[in-house]
Amino acid sequence: MPTPLSLPPIRALTMGDLMPCADLAEDRGWAREEHKWSLLLTAGTGYGITDPEDPEGKRLAAACVTTPYGSRLTAIGMLLVAQRHARKGLGRRLMSHVLHKADHAPLMLYATPYGQPLYRQLGFTDVGAVEKLSGHLRPPVAATQVTTRAATAGDLPAIIRLDTEVSGVDRTPMLARLPAFADRLRVSEEGTVLTGYAAAWPTPETDVVGPLIAHDTETAKALITSLAKPSRPLRLHIDSRHQELLDWGREHGLDSGALTTTMVHGLPDLPGDWKRRFTPLSLATG
Repeated sequence: MPTPLSLPPIRALTMGDLMPCADLAEDRGWAREEHKWSLLLTAGTGYGITDPEDPEGKRLAAACVTTPYGSRLTAIGMLLVAQRHARKGLGRRLMSHVLHKADHAPLMLYATPYGQPLYRQLGFTDVGAVEKLSGHLRPPVAATQVTTRAATAGDLPAIIRLDTEVSGVDRTPMLARLPAFADRLRVSEEGTVLTGYAAAWPTPETDVVGPLIAHDTETAKALITSLAKPSRPLRLHIDSRHQELLDWGREHGLDSGALTTTMVHGLPDLPGDWKRRFTPLSLATG
């Protein structure tokens, strides 16, 4: 078996690597999610190591993706190493490359228990967690007082303004892609003021709700309810501090899943207002 020193150099990924990235995810037991990989490779920067055992040079031994939000924050996600190249230091090599490329810019990621030791060794610190809820949502019996509607193209500037205020960073390049990426995009408002927005985007097995930004928990509940389809399960990764929303989800048919740790590098905590930030767009993008 080759050693890390005999592996090809780290290179930038392109849209031509979409299927190899999906293959790599599948190799590690993750869903392929080609739809999400397409967004990541266009809105962010991917890094990969070509598998030296592939004579055609198309297969990946390892990959990860970074999504920059101006100079204030870059999200890291989808760090994957092929089973056949596990425990050779490829994950550390890719993360060290990302840290070098970041040049002291603040970073964030969502870490599984498997990845936490490496990230801590590289200087990342824990600042919170998100809890996965999934399943078929049972609509609430009581009618909500919060009204929602389908977003229109004219809502995008207001969505971006609200998102920048709540997230603390400018995510315009990512949000500009959201209407095409998501199956459903909903907003809530009081009079003419936007009070929240949420999207649902598809995977082969489920619809993922994210991002979800809302004025309060009741608004978050209304947006989630408006996005649910009886025929499709939902998946949400909710900030663990939003205990009321987590309890509500479990009371309405969603099951608790893995807890994923929020970690940062180069800053004391995530910027923005966590009280109005309920879910990330995805664990890969923040």
